[in-house]
Amino acid sequence: MFMASNERAGAPLEPEADQARRFGRMRSARATETLEDYAELIADLLDCEGEARATDIARRLGVSHVTAVKAIGRLKREGLATARPYRGVFLTEAGRALAERVRARHRLVVDLLIAVGVPEEDAETDAEGIEHYVSPGTLEAFARFLSERR
Repeated sequence: MFMASNERAGAPLEPEADQARRFGRMRSARATETLEDYAELIADLLDCEGEARATDIARRLGVSHVTAVKAIGRLKREGLATARPYRGVFLTEAGRALAERVRARHRLVVDLLIAVGVPEEDAETDAEGIEHYVSPGTLEAFARFLSERR
């Protein structure tokens, strides 16, 4: 198993508050991950296809139609999307802003992974998970690293 240089087996636990804060941040990221994926996909569908229907969203995310409809309902409750019968799903201004932030974060993570030697297909796949859990400070470090490399 890989261990970072500053880790060692049998090391004392870190302070409870620090550990709780970190785990809390991860739980929060998990809670928003689905909304972010849906907003990003809806924006992509609207930009490329001109419409985003629940059926298309479900197929592209590999989920059931019912699951997609529930997630769209959550986007609507959060003020991120609107839906019209027989017209599909549309992002609100806040939903579009979320989608743009997620796209930029995704692109930055992919670019970093490729820069450190990860094959492009793997970088795209891995970024789908990593992008939701990376802190703003880490993203800034990624951006600095990439700009210094150019």
